Order: sequence, then structure tokens, then C-alpha cells
Amino acid sequence: MPDETVPSAATPDPTESRASSSCLLGALGCGGAALVGVLVLVVTLAWGSSGRTDFPRVAPEEMASRALQRSQEAYEVMGFTRTIEPGVEKIGVSTENTFDTNFCYDGGLLGLEDKTVDGAYSMSHKWALDHVPASQAVPGLRRLHQFFKDNGWKVTSYREGEQGRDWDLFVQRDGNERMSFTWYPEREYFTGGASVPCAYDPEWKNGDVGPAGDDQRPPAFGPAQRD
Repeated sequence: MPDETVPSAATPDPTESRASSSCLLGALGCGGAALVGVLVLVVTLAWGSSGRTDFPRVAPEEMASRALQRSQEAYEVMGFTRTIEPGVEKIGVSTENTFDTNFCYDGGLLGLEDKTVDGAYSMSHKWALDHVPASQAVPGLRRLHQFFKDNGWKVTSYREGEQGRDWDLFVQRDGNERMSFTWYPEREYFTGGASVPCAYDPEWKNGDVGPAGDDQRPPAFGPAQRD
């Protein structure tokens, strides 16, 4: 049986020690560089996420009209022909045609501790139809899905319900302009909504309470109201 050579525990080669030291220093150097990179990223994010108040100055009437136009367009692509009167009697059951306003926020440091921006508001339009059968909702939603894809909108979610499940379509454009649609097969109930980006109310004054535009009321809604 040939003898096996066992490595001796001799004193390490000085060149190996220097190489190990160099590797250690190199690792520390890389770690330090990585730490600096992380700090720079954190500062950049903090700077970019704070003070998001560069909203355009647009009257609530104009933003409400813009949201209504988005809904109007989708309504017609769906093929609906009924006129919806302003207001809502019972949410989730009756027809709906309403505006909604909300405060806008400055984003805060890293998105924390958001604060409302004085005079800024966001506007949305909501609508709903009852008695919408599958023969109208299914082809209409598929047509609407393709319409958005062909006209510069990003489809963030699209679900064709199976076995009686709900159908959903969510789209957005330019980051802050969004639309959503849902059909509930069991109730034959269809909802739609359009929201537009934040804006400053040019007539807002210190001491005003509530988001601007909360006094807006939509007109009767439907294809007959086209300009």
C-alpha cells in the first residue's frame, strides 16, 4: 500500500499571507463602496419622494369634466345606451352617476408621514348600471380591453370571470390617470370609474375646509349627452 503524503503544518508562505491580506482589504473596500452606494440611493429616494407638489393649476370644473369624458368614452365603447341620472339611491344596487374628490399628499420623506397639500385635490367620476346581462357585458368588456390597448393605456389588470366570477379591467395612463371596471354576473351589475391627476384649485384660499371640488355635480350621463 503506497504511503499517503499528509500536508505538513509548516509556517505559511509570506506571499500567501500578503495575498490573504489583500483579499481582505479588497473585500472591505467593496463593502465600503457598497455602503456608500446604499447611502446615496437612500438620500436620492428621500429627495425625490419629498415635496411632490408640482401639480398644475386647474379649476375643479375642468378636472370633473375631464373625468366625465373618460367615463363617457368607455361607456360608449361598451355599447351602453341608457341615460343615468345624477346621484345614487343605493350603492351597489341602483344606478350611479357621481363625482368624488379627495385630498392630495406631498409624499413625505420616503413616502412616510404624508401631509395634505393645501389647495390640491383629485377628482374622480363613478357610474354604475343595473340589469346588465352577459350578452352585453362580456363582448363589451372585451371590446373595451382592446380599445385601451390600442390607445396608449396600460392594462394593469384584466380578468375574465369563469363560473360566475366577477370580471375586472384596470388601466392607467401617464401614471396618475386611472380607470376601473367590474361586472358582477350574479347581480348583473356593472360599475365603472375614472380618476384624473391631482391639481391646484386656482381659487383656493387659506381657511377653506375640505378638498376643492367637493361641490361638483355631474349632469345626466349617457350617449345622448355627447357634445
